[in-house]
Amino acid sequence: MQSTKSRRKVAPSADGGDSGDKSEQLLLSSAICNGEELGPFVRKAFASGRPETLLHLLRYFSRSKESEIEEVCKAHYQDFILAVDDLRSLLSDVDSLKSALSDSNSKLQSVAGPLLASLDAYVEAQNISKNVDFALTSVASCVKLMELCSRANYHLSNGNLYMALRCLDSIESDFLDKTPSSTLKRMLERKIPAIRSHIEKKVSKEFGDWLVEIRVVSRNLGQLAIGQASSARQREEELRMKQRQAEEQTRLSLRDCAYALEEEDDEDELGSGIGDDKDGYANGNSGWLGFDLTPLYRAYHIHQTLGLEDRFKQYYFENRRLQLTSDFQVSSMNSFLESHQTFFAQIAGFFIVEDRVFRTGGGLISKFEVENLWETAVSKMCSVLEDQFSRMQTANHLLLIKDYVSLLGVTLRRYGYPVDALLDVLSKHRDKYHELLLSDCRKQIAEALAADKFEQMLMKKEYEYSMNVLSFQIQTSDIIPAFPYIAPFSSTVPDCCRIVRSFIEDSVSFMSYGGHLEFYDVVKKYLDRLLGEVLDGALLKLINTSVHGVSQAMQVAANMAVLERACDFFFRHAAQLSGIPLRMAERGRRLFPLNKARDAAEVMLSGLLKTKVDGFMQLIENVNWMVDEPSQGGNEYVNEVIIYLETLVATAQQILPTQVLKRVLQDVLSHISGQIVGALFGDSVKRFNVNAIMGLDIDIRLLESFADNLAPLFSEGDANQLKNALAESRQLINLLLSNHPENFLNPVIREKSYSTLDYRKVVTISEKLRDHSDRLFGTFGSRGARQNPKKKSLDSLIKRLKDVS
Repeated sequence: MQSTKSRRKVAPSADGGDSGDKSEQLLLSSAICNGEELGPFVRKAFASGRPETLLHLLRYFSRSKESEIEEVCKAHYQDFILAVDDLRSLLSDVDSLKSALSDSNSKLQSVAGPLLASLDAYVEAQNISKNVDFALTSVASCVKLMELCSRANYHLSNGNLYMALRCLDSIESDFLDKTPSSTLKRMLERKIPAIRSHIEKKVSKEFGDWLVEIRVVSRNLGQLAIGQASSARQREEELRMKQRQAEEQTRLSLRDCAYALEEEDDEDELGSGIGDDKDGYANGNSGWLGFDLTPLYRAYHIHQTLGLEDRFKQYYFENRRLQLTSDFQVSSMNSFLESHQTFFAQIAGFFIVEDRVFRTGGGLISKFEVENLWETAVSKMCSVLEDQFSRMQTANHLLLIKDYVSLLGVTLRRYGYPVDALLDVLSKHRDKYHELLLSDCRKQIAEALAADKFEQMLMKKEYEYSMNVLSFQIQTSDIIPAFPYIAPFSSTVPDCCRIVRSFIEDSVSFMSYGGHLEFYDVVKKYLDRLLGEVLDGALLKLINTSVHGVSQAMQVAANMAVLERACDFFFRHAAQLSGIPLRMAERGRRLFPLNKARDAAEVMLSGLLKTKVDGFMQLIENVNWMVDEPSQGGNEYVNEVIIYLETLVATAQQILPTQVLKRVLQDVLSHISGQIVGALFGDSVKRFNVNAIMGLDIDIRLLESFADNLAPLFSEGDANQLKNALAESRQLINLLLSNHPENFLNPVIREKSYSTLDYRKVVTISEKLRDHSDRLFGTFGSRGARQNPKKKSLDSLIKRLKDVS
């Protein structure tokens, strides 16, 4: 066949019409030939109201194309005829080919039939094999799935919740989407969330049980920890006591100064027994303490596995905070003194547990949260202490609570908790404690003094001597006396010493372990108050109200001398307990704090002795003041006085220190001297002669001899001081017996020999002196006799002294 050339499409020309119609016809023909859309032409025709024109143009275009079609058909007619002839020639060939194909098909069918049957059998077998393989794979997958399910059930039944969750995670990730059984898949999709919920509830219940149990464990744990801190403190105190004993023995030279402190295998029980376990924190168990964190850590781990870590942290913190808040409740059924140990032990155990959880819990609780809980606890404990301390009126109660709080501070400081606020509360109530302690000691001292019988204390055994004498270092000799031993003091002395020593130890105990390293000045201040105000005041009251006899006054004076030695021990003991060198304590010593009571006791003893002596001195009224010859053996009154004084000295030297006895005797002798001078100066003696003065000179010599005889008991200087107590009477007698009494007017001689005499008394007494010629009716026999020069000098002295006055 022949192909015809493509012709250019040309729009036919119209025979008539105006130029506008022709242009529209050309545009429409071009658009149709080029395959463009006729929509614009249609819209334009209707818009202009001339749709008939458009229809006419389309019909015209259609008629013009019919002629063109005819021309094309004519051009291809010959080619079509030739093609039909070719087709007719091919019919025969097609028939032969058809018969050949039919034969070939018959042969193929006969040959391929068995093959097709075999192929069908093979395909069917292959499909069966695939189904079997798929079934085996499905069965294997199901078997593994069921094994995991069985393992999960096994772990659940044995309480291995974490392993059960691992099995569930493995089922979800490896088998759930690939499970061929829709029934099994639906069962797993329903059971897995239920099992997880069950595990969560179970660990939550275990955790809840642990929260209940840990409160009891915390209380026991706190008591144990504080008890171990107390034991450690006690061992430390015992070591210090041994050191003080060694130092004291060295100071007293009782044995060689070489000593060694024993080394103790001081394992840190707090560190090894509380809060540290050697198994790591895998199980959170602290062994013999019963401090088991396993349920907590298991619950935390399970919640981590469940993806609920943050929720569990918050739940744990809130529950522990509620527990701590409930621990703050102070029981109103019992006094705080009875419940304070449980109160503080509960809090201590709580924070020991929290420290352990913080260090080994893997982030279960943060440091900030622990600090927040501790700040809350410190604030509450300070508030409770402030309230309870403000109500307490017994020093021992404050001390017991303070000691336990300080042990609490020592215990928790080991775990890094700041306890300064608690110690500040204790320091704040230091003054109140000491005021209460002073009040208690005032009552005890008053009771001890009221029970005193003013009798020397009898000690039958050495342990009594050690307990009442050596323990207060009031012995006068390092030699142990023979027993039974009669002490120079009464039972009041050791009783008061024990009260003061207990005060020192209680004061040091309150000040110790309170955050202040140097507190000796505080202890000393209150010790001065105890001695200077309480004890001194009580002794003054005793002296002024209860002492009525010489023996009682002598016993009190002896007690004061012993207490003076005891005061040295008190300050040394306070220094030793406070941990400062003794030289610093001795450097800061003041005067004897009981000086008022000591002086009052001596004044009381002297006063009673003077009263007793005054009874003997009344015998001076029996003296013959105009005697013809002086008495060579002394007047009666002086003999009685000397006998009494000798008896007094024999008794007093057994209990009174020599210096006290010297001061008392000096005061008594001075009083006797004053009484002799007073007798001459008084109105009862109108006149006297030289022989009476010579008798008084013998009396004073006897008293001076009594003082000289005390030289073995006192030193030579003390004996001279006793003689000087008679200076007024001695100087007066010397003046009256002097051949030149006008020397009294010489300032140098007067200062040397008559310094104690009052010139007014000298004038009065000198006027009473009469010689033998002055006796009654003596003037008739002696008229015109020469005047005695001594008398003349004495009269001149009297006249001169009167002129001066």
